[in-house]
Amino acid sequence: MLRKLALFLLFIHFFAVSASAANSITWMEADAPPFFIHNGPLKGQGYEDLVTDILEEQLPLYDYDIVIANIARHYYNFQHGEKVCTVGFYKTPEREEFAYFSIPSFFTLPTVLIVKKDNHTKFGGQKVVTLDTLLNNEDVIVGIAKDRSYGRYVDEVIAGHKEQKNIVELAKQDLAQAFFKMLLADRIDALLGLPEEAMYMAEQMGARDEIMTLTIAENQKGYDGWLSYVACSKNDWGKEAIDNINRVLLQQRPTDRYRAAYERWLDESSQEHYRKLYEDVFLQVTK
Repeated sequence: MLRKLALFLLFIHFFAVSASAANSITWMEADAPPFFIHNGPLKGQGYEDLVTDILEEQLPLYDYDIVIANIARHYYNFQHGEKVCTVGFYKTPEREEFAYFSIPSFFTLPTVLIVKKDNHTKFGGQKVVTLDTLLNNEDVIVGIAKDRSYGRYVDEVIAGHKEQKNIVELAKQDLAQAFFKMLLADRIDALLGLPEEAMYMAEQMGARDEIMTLTIAENQKGYDGWLSYVACSKNDWGKEAIDNINRVLLQQRPTDRYRAAYERWLDESSQEHYRKLYEDVFLQVTK
């Protein structure tokens, strides 16, 4: 009798542990403010932090954990089918091999080229640059993050210039800070990033007046480079998680709270234009 009871209790424990594991999500997060802010007075106020909070509130059926890691570690966990998701991934053919993607979770301004103001003449003194032409100039050194996607059109350009000596590719935990230090020290001439990322890091390093951003001409072809998605591992668990996440996104994306997660990082002159595009472009993509 005692043996049967022990076996029954063991079965219940195993079932509970299995159920708990099935109903858990580990968020993969990068050390990349203001997407995620893990330290300082603005901790937890990054726009991907705030959307993660919304998803967790609306999906109480899951238990949650966080792993802070570089993109290479993201890839490893996804490729090994672990129960992981990330809230803001650009969709690429490579990533679709190991992840399911939600409807768009973010509508951000597209990738820009970040340069020092006193080096602007090296880029023709223009506000718009053609990245493909720029990378053909071996005298211009550009920093990019290893395994990071910068959106469809920029990724296509970078793919055509792989292994060039004027492209510095790094993979570090505090990559944004490392690249900005290199830029300010004139070890690189430019780096790729999002405009809010550029201004946040420049302000944190006391260099806001030294930095400017240039529009990348290739990003003006369409809005593909403006959209990112929640991604979860490509297995049955991940498919169910994405289905649940999509239901929340459809409900929450039209709310002021959801839009404000990103909009708070824009200057006032950009907000009106952004809100119109948010309504006319982002909210219309429901598949």
